[in-house]
Amino acid sequence: MPTESDPVRRLSFTADGPVLVEGPVELVTADGRTLHCDRFLVAICLCHRSKNYPLCDTSHRKHCRDRPA
Repeated sequence: MPTESDPVRRLSFTADGPVLVEGPVELVTADGRTLHCDRFLVAICLCHRSKNYPLCDTSHRKHCRDRPA
């Protein structure tokens, strides 16, 4: 649970890519694993194509989607 001394984390949603989170962060996966990310910016995969899921490895770039007009 966050406290008043915890820094606010910024989340940036990209159009067709990952969510970018200002780090460092700790991620807890659906299966209960905990990932510690010390980077200043962490990319979280939303498309589930990443071989390094839940972290983005830019696999979404290899797939083209039809964009609405």
